[in-house]
Amino acid sequence: MGFAARQRFTFDDYLVLEETSAAKHEFLDGQVWAMAGGSPEHGAIAANVIVLLGSQLRDRPCRVFTSDVRIRVKATGLATYPDVSVVCGRQESDPDDRHGNTVINPRVVVEVLSPSTEDYDRGEKLAHYKQIPSLQEIVLVAHEERRIELWRREADHWILDVIRGEQSATIASIGCALTPREVYRNPLTGD
Repeated sequence: MGFAARQRFTFDDYLVLEETSAAKHEFLDGQVWAMAGGSPEHGAIAANVIVLLGSQLRDRPCRVFTSDVRIRVKATGLATYPDVSVVCGRQESDPDDRHGNTVINPRVVVEVLSPSTEDYDRGEKLAHYKQIPSLQEIVLVAHEERRIELWRREADHWILDVIRGEQSATIASIGCALTPREVYRNPLTGD
């Protein structure tokens, strides 16, 4: 309750808030923002991505995480919860989180875009993600059409590939592929 009157948070204050709050929050530069809940369609698309990546990564040294896992961009300080993240090799925790619940080395992050967050996800948040040294690919899944945007790190810059229709989004750093048909699959409607 004491947090409501504060204008600025330390990262430790933020971690205490996250431990006691039912809602998730983003943290940046001493500011904390509540993250909106997603629609059923948003949740279903994220679940499809988790299942698809999880099945392809089976028996490999990579782990797929839901939006319950907090990722921190050490270079900028942003702490957030991507819809899906993948860590390969050894999972590294933020040394500033004494409980070890903040991951700093994802190889892939996936955001399912929503009307209320699309501009932020494509702009400022994308720029933050690009500052994570371990991150090789960023996947943005559109909400209004069957479109996957795959940002891939190539040396010191990022390349965008847009996937539609029957194309396949190859996530090379983890040896996986996503097709719009499977990402947007809805057995309740036969799609």
